Amino acid sequence: MASLVTLLRDTRYPTPHELALAARALADEHPAEARLRQAGSSRAGRPLWLLSVAPAGGAATRHNVLVVAGAHANEPVGGATALSLARRVLHDPAPRADCGWHFLLCADPDGADLHRTPRPYSLLDYHRNFFRPPGPEQPEWAPSLLPPDRLPPETLALTALIDELRPVLQVSLHATDLGGSWVQLTRDVPGLAEPFGKSAAELRIPVENGASDAAGWPSPGPGIFVIPQPGSEAAGVFHPEDTRLSTWYHAHRYAGTTAIVEVPMWASDLVDDPAPHPDPRGALRVLAGRLAADTALVAGVREAFRPRPQTYGDPAAAALLRAVDWTLALIPRITAEWAGGGAPAEATSAYIASIDAFARRLSLRAAAMLLRVLRGQGHPAAPALDRLVTGWCEEFAARFQARWVPVATQVEHQARTVLATYERLRAQHRQSTDSP
Repeated sequence: MASLVTLLRDTRYPTPHELALAARALADEHPAEARLRQAGSSRAGRPLWLLSVAPAGGAATRHNVLVVAGAHANEPVGGATALSLARRVLHDPAPRADCGWHFLLCADPDGADLHRTPRPYSLLDYHRNFFRPPGPEQPEWAPSLLPPDRLPPETLALTALIDELRPVLQVSLHATDLGGSWVQLTRDVPGLAEPFGKSAAELRIPVENGASDAAGWPSPGPGIFVIPQPGSEAAGVFHPEDTRLSTWYHAHRYAGTTAIVEVPMWASDLVDDPAPHPDPRGALRVLAGRLAADTALVAGVREAFRPRPQTYGDPAAAALLRAVDWTLALIPRITAEWAGGGAPAEATSAYIASIDAFARRLSLRAAAMLLRVLRGQGHPAAPALDRLVTGWCEEFAARFQARWVPVATQVEHQARTVLATYERLRAQHRQSTDSP
């Protein structure tokens, strides 16, 4: 198997199997310090692999860090970042002076197997074999949408790890198809904005100052967003789930903090524009109208499509259709909010650009997943839908002047941000401990 370094130089995203092989090789290289074990199984029986790195010099473990990769099937960079981080902490005693580091290499291997874009050359290439499961089937989101007795095994494995490790810091590695980088925190980590912004600037990655995922959330610095505490009001139209019921908050049972680190596959400087938008509420209404019209095109194809009986015996086709239907059902709630002008009067151009990108990807993802099923059945509607997906991808890239961010650069920025988060969090803990 090619080494991780070779894979990154070749602009590839490693598959879960390749990640496991590379982690096994790393554990074999450092038998006294690194260990690879199975932390659970997916619904289809695929293993969930955990790579652990012990504190330096045999020191006692006082703290743990848990890094989660692959929670979203269509965001493949996290596994490569996790392995890169494991190598770094093995060769640098500072981050593990008394801390164990643990890396869940892929939280959703079933989804990763269905999203087959290891080497995307364009947004169209990325969407050709796109898959993102519906919210109830996503390991981190499931607890916010399902009762405890219906949680998937991937979620149970993740929460069991959190219960076992009681991490002072949990990091979830995410990615966006097009835009910039940002960090979401379940608690503020003072001082993080400076190293985060420095890394982004050095690597030519825009900072997403108005991330639609964090609309209305407190922001202690550019690209840093703190999830509102229970009982507070925040714009949550982008999340049909309650974020605070996700596995991100499970670490709070043990006084831990969770950081969600987002990095773009394709960068756009439009999401880094702090200038005030001249008419944010009017822009939002326009975006609502476009999203509703685009969605109607996809919904019309979906309503006319009558799958062959064997489709529902095909796990891949059934999963794709569940994801299509879930996405289409989510959109009317969003368009209703936007049509009502639900944007702050002082919104920035970056904020409107982020919402524009969010709107484009919603209808595009539904169309792309539906197209996979139609193509598989040789359906006569497939060519027309294919043209629609192609056109939307080209318009998306052109509107945002998309530029590819090399995989190695994505990994470098995520890894730097994780280490900076840990360092600032430990400094915060030391300061609180030393205070009289």
